[in-house]
Amino acid sequence: MIAEEASRRWEWPLHRLPWLEIAWAGFALANLGAMWVVPTWETVPFHFIWVSLTLVYGFRIWRLEPTGWVLAVVVVTTGAVLLHEISGSFQSPDELTEVPLMAAMFMAMVWHARRRTAAIEREHRAFEENRRLLERQRQFVQDASHELRTPITIAFGHAELLMGRSSRDPDLAEDASIVVDELLRLRRLADRLLLLASSADPDFLTRTPTAVERLLGEACSRWAPANRRWVVDDFDAGTVLGDPERLGTALDALIENAVKHTEPGDEIRLSASREREQVVIAVADSGPGIPPERLKAIFERFARLDSGRSRDRGGVGLGLAIVRAIAEAHGGSVRARSVPGRGSVFEIVLPSSNARRGAYTQ
Repeated sequence: MIAEEASRRWEWPLHRLPWLEIAWAGFALANLGAMWVVPTWETVPFHFIWVSLTLVYGFRIWRLEPTGWVLAVVVVTTGAVLLHEISGSFQSPDELTEVPLMAAMFMAMVWHARRRTAAIEREHRAFEENRRLLERQRQFVQDASHELRTPITIAFGHAELLMGRSSRDPDLAEDASIVVDELLRLRRLADRLLLLASSADPDFLTRTPTAVERLLGEACSRWAPANRRWVVDDFDAGTVLGDPERLGTALDALIENAVKHTEPGDEIRLSASREREQVVIAVADSGPGIPPERLKAIFERFARLDSGRSRDRGGVGLGLAIVRAIAEAHGGSVRARSVPGRGSVFEIVLPSSNARRGAYTQ
């Protein structure tokens, strides 16, 4: 094992095409010959050799041992030719100091280049490790969400059965109702975790031309029973090329967030508009608003405005993260603005399709 490692350290990088090294070797030999044959050229070929060596090494960094051998050969050959010229009185003896000077400059460049290469390799290893960790985390969340859904469904069925049989016992019926509510909450959590974990998959979306007006109309129908003052602005936002089911999920998450942070009778306003080549879908509420210091992280996973809120009102902080994941999967983005005490506006920004509203067919 040690012998194999040592041989690998001394091995020239033959996995790369050595045309550059071969061309440089021929160029260096030609300049050495010129120095020998035409001493009156002074040290111009000498500098050509060293400058070309620096350029070649900067383009293709060799391993340390081959670099040392190349440096030694260049120092010996150029020094020998200079000694020949000095002995023939063609050059001043001071010219010989150029050899260690150029070698020192080359070694300084080698040191910096190797430090930079080592830093890049460390960053690459860290990136790969983080990528593997994220992939394992995503796979774990997917597997855990899948595994949770079956026992939750079974438990939910039994809890509903118990709730139906306990109609004569108010205490038992209340307990069964609490169990059903908590199982529903757990099922929603598992579904949202699964959606977030799968948002990076290539088949996450099934894109079709989708009318924005229809998306908002269906969302209003779903949430109409909520005791809020619903307002839908007139708009002509056209269509987007997207997944209507996923976009409906994102809209539901925004509306659910607005409902949680408003009281019965408060206003929730839905609208859509065009901004150049984009469609902006907005959900505005007249709730308490969001503090400026928390607005930046509002779309992060498990972000909650107030950890002291009741669980019924506060949720677990996945709804807005789902909105962002769905918007980004469509090539869009999310944004929010708020004035404390005067409500909030959440927007989904999507690329618009070339088709207009009238081109949509059911």
